[in-house]
Amino acid sequence: MSAAPDLSQAGPQGEGISASGGVDNPGAGLQASAFFPPVVGPLRCLQAAGAELGEGLLWSVREQVLYWVDILACQLHRLDPVSGDHSSWTFAEEISALAERANAPGLIVTLRRGFALFDPATDHEPRYLCQPEPELPGNRFNDGKCDAQGRFWAGSMDFACEAPTGALYRYDPDGQCTRHDEGFVVTNGPTWALDAGRLCLYFNDTLSGSTYRYDCDSTTGTLSNKQLWNRFEPGDGLPDGLTTDALGRVWIAHWGSACVTCHNPVTAEELGRVMLPVSQVTTCTFGGPDLRTLFISTARTGLTPEQLAAEPLAGGLFAVSVDAPGLPANLFGG
Repeated sequence: MSAAPDLSQAGPQGEGISASGGVDNPGAGLQASAFFPPVVGPLRCLQAAGAELGEGLLWSVREQVLYWVDILACQLHRLDPVSGDHSSWTFAEEISALAERANAPGLIVTLRRGFALFDPATDHEPRYLCQPEPELPGNRFNDGKCDAQGRFWAGSMDFACEAPTGALYRYDPDGQCTRHDEGFVVTNGPTWALDAGRLCLYFNDTLSGSTYRYDCDSTTGTLSNKQLWNRFEPGDGLPDGLTTDALGRVWIAHWGSACVTCHNPVTAEELGRVMLPVSQVTTCTFGGPDLRTLFISTARTGLTPEQLAAEPLAGGLFAVSVDAPGLPANLFGG
């Protein structure tokens, strides 16, 4: 694998990596230093993958590799960012999100119709566990991840991106599946952060430009007190995938505006941003040996020939060093 290019001066409009200043009222339980500009290194392109819809980033602490998916190509990928070793698996339907299992080898994943298991070492096809929406053939599952109790949360969406038929689900290790909220067109997330010791779940209603925050009972997994945490302006693009760092800051990928932004988890104030040389930024996660690398996925679907010529790295995987580590990905308890 050739050395990753330094893209710190690159962007669809010539943008580089920038960071805004701190906040006057940092969130409860966080040090003021947590809100200094978060980016400390240049942006690098890890792989010019040309993904139609790169998503589902997962850093495996066990394997020290990055898993990701190309949803529209129905592919799962595994990349060693040090050696450049790359493997891929192609399925009969879309794969969108994944987490490692705590008590067995392999992964829990979301496919078009729901939750499934797949072991890259031994399996040829995923095995379905649960299909929550048999009455909605026009839906597919999208983003998701595990909470600290080993429960896998994921959202569904309308494949045509038109009808509000999407919902937020929680799949437990004992096989119980619970619908927590509904009425979304395109769902993304979740991630979690603390507010004055209270655990909150953050979830994107992408097409409305809205991020919602819920109180989350860590013991039962029950959600309550739904609030609009942030509504992005049209010029901000659409909020896509999101993650949290060890300081509690929320990082959000922006579809259509070539960036990832970092936010105060309480006030939603923007603390900094990473600019990319491609417009359709899909999700981000922390990884690397010290969890101080922010990995970012992107997409090329829907871009015109002129846009693709201007964004030759659309659909690529990117990485940037940041000032604080992320959190290791939670494992599925089943």
